[in-house]
Amino acid sequence: MIKPMFGHRPKPRKFNYQFRHHDPEKEKSRRERLRIERKHKKYHQGRSVMLYALGLSLVLYIMYLL
Repeated sequence: MIKPMFGHRPKPRKFNYQFRHHDPEKEKSRRERLRIERKHKKYHQGRSVMLYALGLSLVLYIMYLL
């Protein structure tokens, strides 16, 4: 009874991988379906951040002069 306990080793998990083939047309249609339509241009936010930074630096410069 003691001998089978010491000789037992757990079996390794089996790996079952199903191959997938790349289909460019299917990938393109999937990207188009998931794409979010933008109402505004991307660079608008960067421009407003630059304006805020410029305004803040101007305020700090005026405070430095006083």
